[in-house]
Amino acid sequence: MSERVVRPVGRGFLFLDSHPAGCARVVREMAAEVEPRTPARRTALVIGSSSGYGLATTIAGLARYGVDGIGVSFEKAPTARRTATAGWYRTAETAALAAELGRSWSFVNADAFADTTKDEVLDLVAEQLGGIDHLIYSVAAPRRVDPRNGETYQSALKTIGAPYTTKSLAFEDGEPVLQEVGIDVATEDEIAQTVKVMGGEDWGRWITALQERDLLKPGFSTVALTYIGSELTGPIYRQGSIGAAKADLEQSALKLAADGVTAMTSVNGAAVTQASSAIPGIGLYVSILHKVSGLQTPVEQSIALWDQLTGESPLDLDDEGRIRLDRWELTDDVQSAVRTQWESATPTTIGEVADTAWFFSEVRRLYGFDVPGVDYEAETEVDVEWPNR
Repeated sequence: MSERVVRPVGRGFLFLDSHPAGCARVVREMAAEVEPRTPARRTALVIGSSSGYGLATTIAGLARYGVDGIGVSFEKAPTARRTATAGWYRTAETAALAAELGRSWSFVNADAFADTTKDEVLDLVAEQLGGIDHLIYSVAAPRRVDPRNGETYQSALKTIGAPYTTKSLAFEDGEPVLQEVGIDVATEDEIAQTVKVMGGEDWGRWITALQERDLLKPGFSTVALTYIGSELTGPIYRQGSIGAAKADLEQSALKLAADGVTAMTSVNGAAVTQASSAIPGIGLYVSILHKVSGLQTPVEQSIALWDQLTGESPLDLDDEGRIRLDRWELTDDVQSAVRTQWESATPTTIGEVADTAWFFSEVRRLYGFDVPGVDYEAETEVDVEWPNR
């Protein structure tokens, strides 16, 4: 047992420690958003199950349809100096939730890109589930080591074609600050490496590995989670190096479909995640979006995804075969209002045109802080074990 008071110490949007009790409560709050349906008797493999939309999809499938499954993520354990990562604590609570609901879920803490991880996970699939109905791919990583050639690829957050300067939200001593951030142009090698990290190659390898072990159940489908976003963030995101990787993800879905696999990308709406909060301009955009229209939560969107995957509701596809969970965000009225606020944002008006206090609190919640009902002055157990399988 190792109890201590955990403080939100860090720099910018990065915190060095996570609050175990806060992270656990966040999982319970997410589960409380879900209205149960008749169990669908389905099995799922979620790659990237500990944070963001991967976590929301795991909880929504588990709590709404009683889906059994296996989650894969890569988190750091607690040490003598630091707490575990937030995803570690969220996974432990998700496992507890699954046990309470009487569902079978195992969680593997390992590098999803590694072939050894695939072997380990597929052994569990064969042993515990007998096969997979759905594979959800939700991986956001800064780098990838390809086990086939030993090469390490590094993703880059850069533009393509020309440099770009954007307004961006920062905080100093908890107060919002409007900055101008310049983004450099990616080289061809940087674009290629970003595609290697965040594109669809590894997704395809997971499907191939499952096929080779005959672990795809009849009617199997797979979805990779992605984002398109607004024209305001396009030069940095969708038209940048990350966008090249997202385009590759979508092409991978088409290739898998051509090979007879029911494969799609699911375009989610904007959300505050550990990955998105580090991208210049995204914090300001999401803060304004929340101010003018509010956001559909990741759980709400994940419920819609599961309803479509189980046939409870029809697939909402665009002309390119992508599931669209972001239509609420991209309506003309919403985007027009966001643009008006964006253009009027100055260092003196930033607190008025954007919901900055909400955004800062949401970033802290990613690490288990600012969660109602948690006593942050009390000592909390930080040595939480990874859930048994």
